[in-house]
Amino acid sequence: MIVSSLSQQDVEHLREETPGVGQVIHFNNAGTGLAPSPVLDAVKRHLDLEARIGGYEAADAAGAELDAFYTGLAALIGSKPHEIAYVENATRAWDMAFYGIDFKEGDRIVTGRAEYVSNYVAFLQMKRRKGIEIDIVEDDESGQIDLKGVKAAITAKTRLIALTHVPTFSGLINPAEEVGEIARSAKLLYLLDACQSAGQIPLNIGDIGCHMLSGTGRKYLRGPRGTGFLYVSDDVLDQLDPPFVDLQAANWIDETSYELVPHARRFETWERYVAGQIGLGVAVGYAIGFGMERIGDRICSLGAHLRSELSGLAGISLHDKGKRKGGIVTFTLDGETPEKTKARLSASGINVSVSGAGSARIDLPHRGLDAVVRASLHAFNTEAEIEEFVKAIGSFR
Repeated sequence: MIVSSLSQQDVEHLREETPGVGQVIHFNNAGTGLAPSPVLDAVKRHLDLEARIGGYEAADAAGAELDAFYTGLAALIGSKPHEIAYVENATRAWDMAFYGIDFKEGDRIVTGRAEYVSNYVAFLQMKRRKGIEIDIVEDDESGQIDLKGVKAAITAKTRLIALTHVPTFSGLINPAEEVGEIARSAKLLYLLDACQSAGQIPLNIGDIGCHMLSGTGRKYLRGPRGTGFLYVSDDVLDQLDPPFVDLQAANWIDETSYELVPHARRFETWERYVAGQIGLGVAVGYAIGFGMERIGDRICSLGAHLRSELSGLAGISLHDKGKRKGGIVTFTLDGETPEKTKARLSASGINVSVSGAGSARIDLPHRGLDAVVRASLHAFNTEAEIEEFVKAIGSFR
């Protein structure tokens, strides 16, 4: 049985307010596209308002809802509202922080094998542009980033520790808090990619100790696609120079000068998906309403339950790693490509994803894998859906 702090009534409520639930079994991308009804209603309501009175006027009328995004995100991660920026997606949010660092030739970045593809190619671009060096820390015996290795990798030239909290291709939850302690002791900038962890597990900036954190609206937070956010600590705000600015980010003083706004909104752009920002604010409030501790407990419990069930099937290889695991479950079937497994599950009314080596060049090939099937569970999933999923996988054997 699932040990969960969400009651059966809570789960039923989540399912009732998720229009796509019940048509197929959604183990795909943490519920991407499965926004709860209050989020859908908020987005549609604002789009209807834009159609009636115009985009500028609708944005002016939605001031309180737009502000709620900042206060909600701050409450979700334990920051201050002015330390939050609204950005169009998690990758661009991460980019605004990373490319805002004034790297010099010879500077070094410490990262791990779980780093996301978009982040790592940015490292490579900065290496080509500025001559920085990338230090990859190996996993420890459990599969998480080796904390002793992180300490050993730090030199006088180290400028940044960059960590993906939860990779897309494993159930791993990296020890972000312990890495934060190392960064704090070494007085280094610390950038955390929380794309898969925001909405999946509780986040607290004070405990994590990162200076910058990026996230998306469309995955575990169940907000609209085309939405994301960036946290930048007051402590490092003036150490970063936004890679590009506009009238949202800066005040134009005269013909020869400008000044950046005195908060994290210097990383925003003025033109934005206003309905999406409102919807993401509602999604954050929705998650907080159920309680992130409770949601996180259920998601992790569901993940553990699915792993346990799959481990009992012949011909199944599980590929999750780390001391702490979440709601993403990765596996392969002997003699069958992950793409074929995905197609057969889809034919059975079950949605999953495939993570390939193209998005994990320093992880999956290192483990002798080309690709894995990825099942991403959310709090609205049930034991019955897991049983049906396992039954379908078993029938393939």
